[in-house]
Amino acid sequence: MNQADEKTTVVVVGGGVAGLALGVFLQRSGIPCVVLEKHRREYVEQRQRAGSLDGRGVRMLREWGVGEAVEEHGGGPSDVVLPLMVDGERRAWRMDADEDGAGAFIPQQVLVRNLIRIFLRDGGDLRFGAEDVALEGLDTEQPRVRYRDGAISCEFVAGADGFQGVSRSAIPDGFLTCHSYEFGYAWLSAMTDVPADPAAVMAVHSRGFAAQITRGPNASRVYLQCPVDDTVGDWPDERVWDELAERFGMPVARGPIATKQVVPLRGVVFSPMRYGRLCLLGDAAHLISPMSAEGMSLALHDAEVLAKGIVAQVEKDDPGPLEGYSDTCLAHVWERQAAAVWMTDAMHDSGDASYRGEFRKQVARANLENLVQPESA
Repeated sequence: MNQADEKTTVVVVGGGVAGLALGVFLQRSGIPCVVLEKHRREYVEQRQRAGSLDGRGVRMLREWGVGEAVEEHGGGPSDVVLPLMVDGERRAWRMDADEDGAGAFIPQQVLVRNLIRIFLRDGGDLRFGAEDVALEGLDTEQPRVRYRDGAISCEFVAGADGFQGVSRSAIPDGFLTCHSYEFGYAWLSAMTDVPADPAAVMAVHSRGFAAQITRGPNASRVYLQCPVDDTVGDWPDERVWDELAERFGMPVARGPIATKQVVPLRGVVFSPMRYGRLCLLGDAAHLISPMSAEGMSLALHDAEVLAKGIVAQVEKDDPGPLEGYSDTCLAHVWERQAAAVWMTDAMHDSGDASYRGEFRKQVARANLENLVQPESA
């Protein structure tokens, strides 16, 4: 070990929702940690991502004493009645009681911004611009995390640096199993400078699925189902707005489109979620269909399970919860993946029959009726 190494208990690689939530939970538990984020703070706080948190996630933040991370947003609960357009006809989602309470529509960059503020306000060690991260000695009792500005020795490493991050790639070949599922279609995703009112509108239409979801008071993201081999060049701005209006069955507000990309829909799970002293969490361990809007909620669940495991190990010398981290998280991940596949199929197959045929469309329409209020309502 280099004598110049810093020392801490946990090094968290990645300053997104998973990494920051873990940092906050450890901080609240008195466990020393350092969070390394390769991007600048401005980039992280402005990165536009999903905007929904389920009731369990909201409750979890409150239980850890950081409910302000969502309550100060003012975006409102996610149990308000939001429209679903079915072949141009306005329907309403079925609002069943949730034992965890109401979720919240909160753009990811807002939740991240709030978690950063809370973590730093309470004395957290968060280092932006931490480039060239490398993980060493993960199968030893004292792993080491190097980055451009130094090196840190620790007891545990949390890999929360996303699907393309370095944490998972530090695990030896052959140890992880990758399970993946391709839905067979994509979304044209367009970030727009147009507010969404209401916060979320979705549509099932013979031309394909469509949605417009809030990303803050002056922005929204538009999603349009399309073939996986489509390119951004196939979708000039005018076509995006024309297609959204067609699938919604009504005029839509138009404006500048900042970015566009074609995103194939898929689910991915890596197993196990732990190697030696490294635990993967969030997108570093799994991707879920964006139709489920569960990415942030899964990240929070991983962070809480890992935080409790580390606390039990450090404070009580109880290795059980940490040894069970992967199994506990994967059980929850697979449960949510199952729900996400069901939801994604119901919303997409019930529209455009060219992907999977008329039989699947009619099955999906029957399933869709379980998600919306009766037409008479």
